[in-house]
Amino acid sequence: MRKSFGAKSWLYPMPVLIVAAYDAECRPNAMNAAWGGIFTDDHIGICISEEHKTTKNILATGAFTVSMATVEQLRACDYVGIVSGNNVVDKFAKAGFTAVRSTVVNAPIIEQLPMTLECEVVSYDKESNHLVGRIVNISADENILTDGKIDYRKLRPITYDPINHHYIELGNVVGNAFSDGKSLKTTCGD
Repeated sequence: MRKSFGAKSWLYPMPVLIVAAYDAECRPNAMNAAWGGIFTDDHIGICISEEHKTTKNILATGAFTVSMATVEQLRACDYVGIVSGNNVVDKFAKAGFTAVRSTVVNAPIIEQLPMTLECEVVSYDKESNHLVGRIVNISADENILTDGKIDYRKLRPITYDPINHHYIELGNVVGNAFSDGKSLKTTCGD
């Protein structure tokens, strides 16, 4: 038997994205955004309202970065989600974040978050609050690499539980993509 909950924004896992941009005075700002993900091969989609300081900055500069929130930076990542840059001018610094200017877009990379998508604005729909960005580059601290690839066990990204309002660390590898299902293929051109 199933229980119906109606239309909800529940999905597992929900990445915890830290979106950052510069304002007109080149001050960095960041916000926590759980409603987002890869839109197409080189595009990311994020649902953020235009009232956010970060959204205003993104629309003014045409660029932004997206970093994965991590276990090590959980408190700082939560902080930038509960405090508004419209009210706290030095929110970025109060979170303990250090900005490093991206070399490919006009946006800050958060030094304390080891994986960053560097993006250009493609579109923003004020009615739906949908921001679409083209991923120009992905940069990662060498400390989270294994054999030259990003290792999620070293990155330690967190996900958001929208039902219970918890942050969850990703767990164990349980299978191999594009491989484990091959045993179910038939010989008739499955």
